Amino acid sequence: MKRFLKQLTGSALTKGLLLLIPVSYGTFLAWQEWLWRENLASVAHSVVAPIAAPSRENLDTTAVATVFGLVDEATRLPSAESLSLQASFVVASGVSRALLADAQGSRMYQVGEQLPGGSVLRRVEPNQVVLWNKGREELLTLQPSAERFLRRLESPAAPNAAAASSRFLRPFLGPSE
Repeated sequence: MKRFLKQLTGSALTKGLLLLIPVSYGTFLAWQEWLWRENLASVAHSVVAPIAAPSRENLDTTAVATVFGLVDEATRLPSAESLSLQASFVVASGVSRALLADAQGSRMYQVGEQLPGGSVLRRVEPNQVVLWNKGREELLTLQPSAERFLRRLESPAAPNAAAASSRFLRPFLGPSE
């Protein structure tokens, strides 16, 4: 019986210690939280009004665009070169080219090449090319030709029904067997 009481006492003591550890840790954490909130409340009362940030001036968007090499569409002038754009070949992956003509004849130029008048071919677009001449961009637009590419054929006054062969033009009667 003595032995049973010793086991019971040792077991109860172990269980009590195991229960005491989490309870004391929880009490410690609650005390730390209380101290932190007290400190936070005292700091909140001593905060000085924030200083207003200096106002910034708006950036000049045209200056920023110029730095990045962008130019407004309205500032581009027609080219003073004695060239005419006959065709432009715009390629998605590769170097685009333009067919330009002058007094000596036509020649293909690619982006970055220098033209006879001293300007450089900067960009090729479907209906125009952009040239870089004396520090500014110039446009050379595609001139539409005076004559039409496709001409309408004159048809006779009355279409001749017998002239049309029915050998190749048969009505579709449905699926074949």
